[in-house]
Amino acid sequence: MTELMRAAGLSGFRNFALDIGLQPEALLSRVGIDRRALDDPEMRISAVSFAELLELAARESGIDTIGLRMAEPRNASIVGAVGMLLREEPTVRHALHSLITYISVHNDALAFQLDEVDGQAVVAIELRLARPRAYRQGIELTVAVLFRFLHPMMSGDWQPIVCFTHEPPGRLDVHHRIFGGRVDFRCNYNGIIFRASELSRPIAGANPVYAEHARRYLQSLRERSGPTLEDKVRTLISAQLSSGRCTVELLSRQLGCDRRTLHRRLAAEQTTFDAILNSVRRELAVRLLQNRNANLAAAADLLGFSSASAFSRWFVTDFGKRPSDWRKDLETAP
Repeated sequence: MTELMRAAGLSGFRNFALDIGLQPEALLSRVGIDRRALDDPEMRISAVSFAELLELAARESGIDTIGLRMAEPRNASIVGAVGMLLREEPTVRHALHSLITYISVHNDALAFQLDEVDGQAVVAIELRLARPRAYRQGIELTVAVLFRFLHPMMSGDWQPIVCFTHEPPGRLDVHHRIFGGRVDFRCNYNGIIFRASELSRPIAGANPVYAEHARRYLQSLRERSGPTLEDKVRTLISAQLSSGRCTVELLSRQLGCDRRTLHRRLAAEQTTFDAILNSVRRELAVRLLQNRNANLAAAADLLGFSSASAFSRWFVTDFGKRPSDWRKDLETAP
């Protein structure tokens, strides 16, 4: 499945690239993005190519905070009609739920999850890309845009914790300038943690009439394409993988069909249950192994393997090297 996004994600990239001595059109050409995307925010471009573009710009410039710097001038308007709805929701909780529901209209590859645990709200972010790797710049840009969206809605003493799975950079001045004091690295997820009570804060100037218009428009866009069966299977696998009982028989029952019917319907979408299961495992494995403190046995459990050795054999088959070697290569990568 090719993940697409609105070219609005390139907002400001041309001037930003020129300012740091890069040629924006040449960079776009190298990752396969049509140059016209710089001038047409509604054009759909490859989300993988966009993530590769940010990584390329970071390498070429030697600036490891490209994603953060691109996020600084941005606000909720960058996500188009989704941003319009978020501004008109009655509370922060309502706005986040709408973001979770409708973000795919803006970017197929972005997924958000909101959890409340022990008085804390956790907004986790995931890039669901067919080419799994550590897209540091894309993650940092997404977290920073979310932070800039939430910050004006919160109280003056808002003290969130910003989490990243990757390693810290040599300097943290840009991170602290954007996020404030607490930024943690080598975490198990990318996202923001804050007091759950802040979710109930009202959004100043919210208009329920405008919100309803925006919601109807976004719903029509979602229904036009709608989640595929692959999307539904992927969601169920992600939620149940660590249980060790994530079988095609179980998911078939949850989807209201038998195993044969599920296989036939997935074949019509040119995929299989095993392919989706493997894709989810690859994405999660990449995310877990970015955290060098993560225990491989625990990773095996989260990925639904019976043992660390079974996980290691699967990893060698899919990635061509042992998990420990893959992690070492990641740490030494430029």
